[in-house]
Amino acid sequence: MNIAELIIALIMLPLAGAFINGVFGKSLSKSLSGVIGTMAIAGSFILALFLFNQIENPHIVTLFRLVDVGSVQINVNFLVDHLSIWMTLIITGIGTLIHLFSMGYMKEDGGYYKFFTYLNLFIFAMLLLVLGGNYFVLFFGWEGVGICSFLLIGFHYNDQQKGIANGLAARKAFVMNRIGDVGLILAMFMLLNQFGTLDFHAINTTVSGNIAQNTTDHPALIVLTLSLFLAATGKSAQIPLFTWLPDAMAGPTPVSALIHAATMVTAGIYLVVRSNFLFELVPFTQEILLYIGLATSLVAAFMALRQNDIKKVLAYSTVSQLGLMVVALGLGAYTAAIFHVTTHAFFKALLFLGSGSVIHGLHHEQDIRKMGGLRKIMPITHVTFLIGTLAISGIPLLSGFFSKDEIIGHLYEHNVALYILLMISVLMTAIYMFRLYFLTFHGSFRGDEHTLKHAHESPLNMTLPLIILAVLSVVGGIINLPGLYLHDSAHWLNEYLSKVPGLDVLPHHAPEQGITLLLMGIASVMSIGTLVWAYRNYVQKGNLAKQEENLSGWERLSNRKLFWDEVYHTVFVQPVLWISRQLNHMIEIRGLRAGVFGLARGISNLGQPLAKLQNGLVSSYLFWMVLGLILLFGINLLNTL
Repeated sequence: MNIAELIIALIMLPLAGAFINGVFGKSLSKSLSGVIGTMAIAGSFILALFLFNQIENPHIVTLFRLVDVGSVQINVNFLVDHLSIWMTLIITGIGTLIHLFSMGYMKEDGGYYKFFTYLNLFIFAMLLLVLGGNYFVLFFGWEGVGICSFLLIGFHYNDQQKGIANGLAARKAFVMNRIGDVGLILAMFMLLNQFGTLDFHAINTTVSGNIAQNTTDHPALIVLTLSLFLAATGKSAQIPLFTWLPDAMAGPTPVSALIHAATMVTAGIYLVVRSNFLFELVPFTQEILLYIGLATSLVAAFMALRQNDIKKVLAYSTVSQLGLMVVALGLGAYTAAIFHVTTHAFFKALLFLGSGSVIHGLHHEQDIRKMGGLRKIMPITHVTFLIGTLAISGIPLLSGFFSKDEIIGHLYEHNVALYILLMISVLMTAIYMFRLYFLTFHGSFRGDEHTLKHAHESPLNMTLPLIILAVLSVVGGIINLPGLYLHDSAHWLNEYLSKVPGLDVLPHHAPEQGITLLLMGIASVMSIGTLVWAYRNYVQKGNLAKQEENLSGWERLSNRKLFWDEVYHTVFVQPVLWISRQLNHMIEIRGLRAGVFGLARGISNLGQPLAKLQNGLVSSYLFWMVLGLILLFGINLLNTL
């Protein structure tokens, strides 16, 4: 198969899986439905591996021309280069493991075949997004992951206890992402106006000379890049459009893993990296990215400190980690951002699936205050979850340590004060993750006896993905080890992505070796010190999570998420509802309703006198007939005179 055939087959396999399950899933067994959905994504992963080994230079695969009006031509095409294939490997690789996990996690669910239909559609849309050769195809994938996330977050909309909340969470995600989509639509119109095309390669070719000439901060480009970043804030959950992501935990846990690790939230990061040739022209926008990413990382990490839902802690953790990636984008360190996207996919998928294993083993209990002592009951889940915790907390030599350190190093070179602020976020990450781990797996069980009696380790189809992801979380950092005294080839991912159009001309260097070692040492001391403190606090001293009514000060602010949702409700939701009620009163009640009922009353009033003529008397009817004939005769006589 040539590259065009491979890429088409790779994209169509998830769509085929969704079609089979969507049309015939009701008549298929659950195991067959799960196998079809999982094998479709596994097949795409294998094809992506073939492409990974074949691609040396970018290839454009054009299917057909969609728009040809004047000088504007829009093709349905795919850009196959090192960036799109790397993202494809993450999406399909992690997606396959999540599908496999779902076969065990969802086996008792009545909507089993629908779930795999939506998952396959999610992967299909995400592949369109990252493989699209222009912003138009990317936009189709962008909207596709939006509707799939809506379907999956609200998957249990008919749940008797949480159905309404699940539906509201899905709606919140949908609305917030539509706000971001306005930015992408505006950016596409501006690109057509400015460059006459939406093709990445053509736009990059046009602006590459401007990068070399250091042409910066043109007003039109500022608006354009800010519009693109607005789109990214929606998908990648940055301030101010981040509150939908924690609520997305309403969906089944595999959905959380898919959204947070491999698909939706990485879309905004990918958009900025793919558009690097535009952002490099606008340092002003890059500074905004830097500060928004830093603020998001700090705020979300603070919110996670006193959450008690095992999935909510991980959700705010994702928002915080996405902030780290946006910091890297603001510094122009695009390969560092993709490096952290990669390692984050490993350990965040591991942590979410690990939390799913815990929830499955405890019969859908999610409150860590009702857990404890699970390391003996669920040994595989415990060990793998510990590895994920160590990785995200920056323990030396694990994947998260290297990817975080690279971003930290770039920020230190840029601004020491901002570096200190980011290290506070990194410290808080270690604090809330070790709190989560120790309260869940150590100490004594704090739930009810019935839950403890039936608690169990998950089956192989759920623990196998955990083991694979744990291995990747340990060794994943080798793809981009810091240069130090090793050969330059240790920075493999940087070299690999340097072949991507636009990324090959950006001179962003890491700190010198001595500074790198110092920063790594500081980060190591912080993460290991936090581990020791958390062990003494939660294991040796036996401190537990407080009940919400006992919280005060900063703990209450963290638990209530800085009252961010309440502020949004007061500032945005209530005014919109008030305006809606006024418009409803003016337009519907005073206008439409008054008009419709007024017309009805007028016709009724007009008909009442005429109705009196219908009295049922034959003599009356004969009188009016004769009168009518006389009038008709008289009119005709007058016309003849």
